[in-house]
Amino acid sequence: MTRFVRWTALGVAAALLTAGCSGSSGDDGARDDDKRGNSALDWKECESTGDAPAPGDEWQCATLEVPLDWSKPDGKKIDLALIRAEATGDERRGSLVFNFGGPGGSGVSMLPSYADTVAKLREHYDLVSWDPRGVAASEGVRCREDKDIQAAEAKVDTTPDTPAEERTFLSDAADFGKGCARSAGELLGHVSTSDTARDLDRIRQAVGDDKLNYFGISYGTELGGVYAHLFPEKVGRMTLDAVVDPTADMVGHARNQTLGFQRALDAYLKSTGKDPEEGSREIADLLRRIDAEPLPTSTKGRELTQSLALTGIILPLYSKDGWPALTSALQAAEEGDGSELLALADGYNERDASGRYGTTTHSQRVISCLDDKARPSLEETRKLLPEFEKISPVFGPALGWDIAGWCHDWPVPGQHDTPEVSAPGAGPILVIGNTGDPATPYEGARRMADELGKNVGIVLTWKGEGHGAYGNGSDCVDSTVNAYLIEGTVPKDGKVCS
Repeated sequence: MTRFVRWTALGVAAALLTAGCSGSSGDDGARDDDKRGNSALDWKECESTGDAPAPGDEWQCATLEVPLDWSKPDGKKIDLALIRAEATGDERRGSLVFNFGGPGGSGVSMLPSYADTVAKLREHYDLVSWDPRGVAASEGVRCREDKDIQAAEAKVDTTPDTPAEERTFLSDAADFGKGCARSAGELLGHVSTSDTARDLDRIRQAVGDDKLNYFGISYGTELGGVYAHLFPEKVGRMTLDAVVDPTADMVGHARNQTLGFQRALDAYLKSTGKDPEEGSREIADLLRRIDAEPLPTSTKGRELTQSLALTGIILPLYSKDGWPALTSALQAAEEGDGSELLALADGYNERDASGRYGTTTHSQRVISCLDDKARPSLEETRKLLPEFEKISPVFGPALGWDIAGWCHDWPVPGQHDTPEVSAPGAGPILVIGNTGDPATPYEGARRMADELGKNVGIVLTWKGEGHGAYGNGSDCVDSTVNAYLIEGTVPKDGKVCS
């Protein structure tokens, strides 16, 4: 089973091009007054990983040791993989640490791809990112082999219509969790956002900064909010873009994203000259036909199922740049060829031409299911389905069913219903909301700011399309963020960039 909506910005954009305790940090890490020259990290030339070549001479990599269990700081340790590029200018402010979302996105692989977007910021900051615990090079988790992932794509109906399909759906979810437990072992209970927030403070110490300067995107905004709650006195200049609603539980997030993707689909349909209601109905009808009879594709041995078709529709809605690809893929599907939607789905699922899949979805699930306490039953989910289908006939059924399947029979209990992000005493945190964001709807930005607290959360609104705002074509957004991060200029709360 693959979750349809992932809180990731850069990774999805890249896929489009190819087809997520105590408030004191203690004194157990590097000294806060360390300078870059006395860093606790041994930075060396980056090596290639898997099929990915090394990122180039300007990039350096390091490993940071942190406790597996932060309640036992002297116990077993795990390693985190880090990457950085040093500031290019003379007026260096310190390090700017990035998290690109997921949860489960690899900062080590993503940051070099993002460097051109943040070139202005690099004049004043070392750019730093990392693979959070449970992700890629930092004790990454693989819950299922590639052949089994492909088999599940073919056999599991993620909008089950019969009791037999429901049993298969839930059995597959439970099997995935068992695979995660075998792969992760004791790490499975120590990959929460709170655990990673404590790792983030250790990174701050290790790079020698008194306060954390941070840029969180998508799920990275939730991580930033949790950090601000745990370490308000250590918050430096923090920007949160494509904001996850911290007041939403598992059902609330699914509801928000159903609304967000329907809004994005409406905007796309209007751009093609179609009435959104009529166009959505046509796409929903197409998905029902594919559910009854999957479409052939040009990839030997693979058909386009309803689940894969919907995934292929979701990917290009992350950016207006993907809309032409969506038009072409939908037209081909209407004509009986599922190849283009399958290619888009493969991009989202990180499947390469040889049939190998990435592990972002695996890491996302182990992190989010440890975070989320809710385990909605089949009966509870059935009662919610009419509401979800009313919000969106296209996305509602799958995102509704996802509530029951995502953490079904998970091997470890979840920690909370919603994360705590209140940060009294922290400095101003810039919270950016995009009115056309599909995965993290705009309303989440205001709710994050309210939860952070008065005079802490400062909202910047962009009336745009796609997931995230910075670097997406708005000079107003980019200049406002740059002025805040570089000069410390805090915009007026509620500023709007159209």
